[in-house]
Amino acid sequence: MTLLRVWAPKAAEVEVDLTGRRVPMVAAAGGWHEVDVAGAGPGTDYGFSLDGGPVLPDPRSPWQPAGVDGPSRTVDHAAFGWTDASWRGVHLPSAVLYELHVGTFTPEGTFDAAIGRLDHLVDLGVDAVELLPVAQFPGERGWGYDGVDLYAPHEPYGGPEGLKRLVDAAHARGLGVVMDVVYNHLGPAGNHLGSYGPYFTDRYATPWGAAVNLDDAGSHEVRAFFVDNAVAWLRDYHCDGLRLDAIHAILDTSATHLLEEMATQVEALAASLGRPLFLVAESDLNDPRVVRRREVGGYGMDAQWSDDFHHAIHAALTGERDGYYADFGSLAQIETALRRAFVYAGEHSLYRDRRHGRLDPTLSGHRFLGYAQNHDQIGNRAQGDRSAALMSPGRLRLAAALVLTAPFVPMLFQGEEWGAGTPFQYFTDHADPALGRAVSEGRRSEFVAFGWKPADVPDPQDPATFERSKLDWDEPGRKEHAAVLGWHRRLIALRRAVPALTDGRLDAVDMTFDEDGAWLLVRRGPVTVAGNLGDDAVDLAVTGAIVLATNGVEHCADGTLRLAPDAVAVLA
Repeated sequence: MTLLRVWAPKAAEVEVDLTGRRVPMVAAAGGWHEVDVAGAGPGTDYGFSLDGGPVLPDPRSPWQPAGVDGPSRTVDHAAFGWTDASWRGVHLPSAVLYELHVGTFTPEGTFDAAIGRLDHLVDLGVDAVELLPVAQFPGERGWGYDGVDLYAPHEPYGGPEGLKRLVDAAHARGLGVVMDVVYNHLGPAGNHLGSYGPYFTDRYATPWGAAVNLDDAGSHEVRAFFVDNAVAWLRDYHCDGLRLDAIHAILDTSATHLLEEMATQVEALAASLGRPLFLVAESDLNDPRVVRRREVGGYGMDAQWSDDFHHAIHAALTGERDGYYADFGSLAQIETALRRAFVYAGEHSLYRDRRHGRLDPTLSGHRFLGYAQNHDQIGNRAQGDRSAALMSPGRLRLAAALVLTAPFVPMLFQGEEWGAGTPFQYFTDHADPALGRAVSEGRRSEFVAFGWKPADVPDPQDPATFERSKLDWDEPGRKEHAAVLGWHRRLIALRRAVPALTDGRLDAVDMTFDEDGAWLLVRRGPVTVAGNLGDDAVDLAVTGAIVLATNGVEHCADGTLRLAPDAVAVLA
């Protein structure tokens, strides 16, 4: 017998449909309906009909083999032959993360194909992969942020079994797996949650439509839906952590915020499993509460993405000042980011035209992920161009050195380690032509603030946009890309070898710079990163032997270090 349950508090009658055979369900407490079904073992297709209506997928469907509108399929999670019993988890503060998109990471775009590239990541020296969302989303290709079946791994990637094989293979190689999850909204296509109950509310507005109901009538089961989902990825798929998308759009006025409740449950699961689990938030609030411990009034996230650090590096090294980059561009802001994580901690933001953020001098750098590139900062450009297309070779290496010697938890984006020449563009696969047009038109209108021409924005619905975004695995073997790859490998190895580089104390960072001369020195214990962004050579007083250097770096007779324009050196 298999127990099938569904929460549908407003339905008078609910039936489970087993490929045409309907079985009435029994009303249970709290708006739940359930029934034991003989013969509905693993691999059984099913759906639910509410008050005689059409058959809908299970809101908690573990498998959607026929897409977002097709029947659900049962899964026995205990049946998979895991081999990772000795896996001890990932220590986030000392880790190096690697963000990847399953569909473009390999030519095949599947979980199994990704396994074939894990040894490259081991050789690179990273500790964990962070997968862009893999919950079932419309069509075959997409970023995954419009997922609607949050418990079901995307079928074109390989479904539940494929994801388990990838996680198991990663653990066998000493790599953790972090899952990117989206709890602030659901996609517009295939979203059937509203038919079942009060999953959404009109109390708030979001950029994606109706807000998730976390604090209105009936919200207790909605909250449980998301908390249980977080636990499921960590428990059933053996993942090591979650990255929570855009938590500033998780609107919740409850006394216990959803994030705090989620952190409590994840902590309990980690204790029962005997290995660390962590939650990393994406937030543009610059609010220390996100990463403060629950005991002192915080949400209890283990870390959050540091967009201010990215923006400070990107604007200084590329010269871009459009959109939100209007708030950045000076070398002083790189120092501020290194010394307190938030560049804007109560200061006036030109882009927002208001004060932004709050200072908390007690925070550790371990509470922040630092990066020079990620899927958003590349893919949300008009043409998805990477730093390698925007920076000189020297500046590209300086960006890597700043990230991999920073007091934050460093993260790379797929292909960044070899200066990939392929873009990462925004792509979708909506079957509804009207929705596809709306997405394409909306995408073009988004870039006005950056001064990009709508005609230059690739059509997200065009399959060629997706194909262009796939990594070219021949590139790492080419001379110019191999040199960039070697630079990243040696920086990661240096981070492993020098304890000061994994020290999260922000007050231990020492940076000197000259805005007019356009040079900087960042010291982290015995390691110094020196960069010349100016048009003239500079002589800098530094100590230590050169560990890494571009062309144009030499020791002078007086002991100073001479850097030609665009030259970078790392000394220890």
